[in-house]
Amino acid sequence: MKKAIPILIAIGMIILIVLGAVGFQVLKKYIPSKELADPSQVYETAGSQVSVFYNNELQEVKGIYENSQTYLPLAWINENLNKRFYWDSTESLLVYALPDQIVYADAGTNGSGGAPILLVKDDGVYLTIGLIANYTNVEIQSFDSGTARRVFIDNWGTRRTAAVKKNGKVRVRGGIKSPILTDAVKSTELTILETMEKWSTVRTPDGHIGCVENRILSDVEEKEFSGTFQEPVYKSTQLDGKVTMAWHQVTVQEANKQLKNIVEKTKGLNVISPTWFSLSDNAGNYKSLASKDYVDQAHAMGLQVWALLDNFSKDVQTEKLLSSTSIRRKLIGSLIADAEKYGLDGLNMDFESLKPEAGPHFIQFLRELSISCREKGVVLSVDNYVPAGYNDFYDRKEQGVVADYVIIMGYDEHYAGSEAGSVASLEYVKGGIERTLKDVPKEKIINAVPLYTRIWTETENGWKSTAVGIARAKEWVLENNVELYWQQELGQFYGETENREGTQYVWLEEEESLAKKMELIRQFDLAGVACWKLGLEDAAAWESITWE
Repeated sequence: MKKAIPILIAIGMIILIVLGAVGFQVLKKYIPSKELADPSQVYETAGSQVSVFYNNELQEVKGIYENSQTYLPLAWINENLNKRFYWDSTESLLVYALPDQIVYADAGTNGSGGAPILLVKDDGVYLTIGLIANYTNVEIQSFDSGTARRVFIDNWGTRRTAAVKKNGKVRVRGGIKSPILTDAVKSTELTILETMEKWSTVRTPDGHIGCVENRILSDVEEKEFSGTFQEPVYKSTQLDGKVTMAWHQVTVQEANKQLKNIVEKTKGLNVISPTWFSLSDNAGNYKSLASKDYVDQAHAMGLQVWALLDNFSKDVQTEKLLSSTSIRRKLIGSLIADAEKYGLDGLNMDFESLKPEAGPHFIQFLRELSISCREKGVVLSVDNYVPAGYNDFYDRKEQGVVADYVIIMGYDEHYAGSEAGSVASLEYVKGGIERTLKDVPKEKIINAVPLYTRIWTETENGWKSTAVGIARAKEWVLENNVELYWQQELGQFYGETENREGTQYVWLEEEESLAKKMELIRQFDLAGVACWKLGLEDAAAWESITWE
């Protein structure tokens, strides 16, 4: 028995040690970690870098901390916050167009604190967050002390919040073993980003995003947040009623004398757009066929005159021409001077076949032109293709803000070089209107209809077509004894014939197809209708182009 006592004691000691070790491991599992997180690793910053959070999402882009200020990359600002900050890389100039003035800045422009408001770096242009806040309706909070500089940018709106009921810790992730980012102080209001079973992802007033235990939080509430930023107001110059517009293609001065004859068979027309101005080079010059007598005669007939400017010349690279601030200023000055000289009521911008890289420059041109037009009471209208992915860079949404009218060229569904088909089927026109309405208010949309059609010929080498006016197309149908069939889905007549040319086809535009398009225009309560072009139609067409 005496011999067994030491053995029992040893076994007891071993059991105590094992229990102690197990107990320690159990306790260790449930003891919260006191390890502090390294914010520079959490927020992925180094040196003068600034982490950028947009709506609480960490962005790949980095800002710069310099001159005791935070600067953000202009390319990111344009894409996410405010596309109206325009950088002219040719003249190293920042341009911002407001409804009634243009603001300019360069690398030598300082803010109220004496520091530059922009930086030009090898990887691009950076703007100070103060400048961004002055022109953008967002909330910006900057935390630039310590090793982990960061800036939070948020859209205004509804946010979920909760108060801290008792002191706790904000950790990198959910779980008591996760490193500590900052303290959750009693009575502090936190923004709740995500609620999980035992933890919530939160944002703290001192600029940290991490996790806290749900047990230390009060009930979640939804609150509305808004700032004091005043959105700029873009006033429009518009007609009192619906617009019925038609383009008058003028290629020589002599054509101006045909005004009376060319509008003779129209009905309800109140705007005429002569194709007078055509860009001739990349220096902002244009050829003009304008006539004061024409304008006076049109006014006497009760017509407004919206002169058209096009970019069709092969000598013009629009992306180059409009990328220069001084050239845009020159071009706008000339247009406004001519508007006053000839007594024009409006200007119609017809910029076609733009390259995607021209998009930002074209929109900036419209912004700047709109200021002068607004000041002079000149109507600004812009011609657009039917919306499609490849032409989104025309930025109809911004056009709908700065321009008075956005015109849909609701035709050329099938065109020279394409397969045979309708110039403007009903579904094509409807789709163009519906997609434009997603970006532009109906009060600014004018849908243009064709006064022409195409006669298609099937050849061994594919399709060829000839564009002809409504009047001539009807003659062709009679001359060739073409039997026409109404196609309800397309909203027009279809016919085909065999002759010495081969097999020919037509999807006819005439008064009935135009009536169907006008039904759509009235149905969507658009601002107007436009017609391309005067002289191609017959009198019957105008019986359908009506608002009644």
